[in-house]
Amino acid sequence: QVQLVESGGGLVQPGGSLRLSCAASGSIVNIYGMGWYRQVSGKQRELVALITRGGSTNYADSVKGRFTISTDNAKKTVTLQMNSLKPEDTARYYCNAEVQTVKSGGLYWGQGTQVTVSS
Repeated sequence: QVQLVESGGGLVQPGGSLRLSCAASGSIVNIYGMGWYRQVSGKQRELVALITRGGSTNYADSVKGRFTISTDNAKKTVTLQMNSLKPEDTARYYCNAEVQTVKSGGLYWGQGTQVTVSS
């Protein structure tokens, strides 16, 4: 069983910064990639940023230049540094990971952490 636990969400003023972290645990043999998605109530979940085990990254156009994703493969964590936050960044942010476990593998999700950007 694989668990992903996010932390670091909260309330921040426009122009401020937040750092989200996600830690993976369980019977993980290998992590192929990790990422962050976000979802606003009533809308589809959308990609924010992805990073592969090799370090290749992919960002949504709306966050390029403001957000930075990074991983610590040894610690099985992924971090999302969010700068210059805007009200439209308000959403619930979910961590995911594509992993190989002892028995199989697949895509796993965390429970999410709320980010609210408001004055």
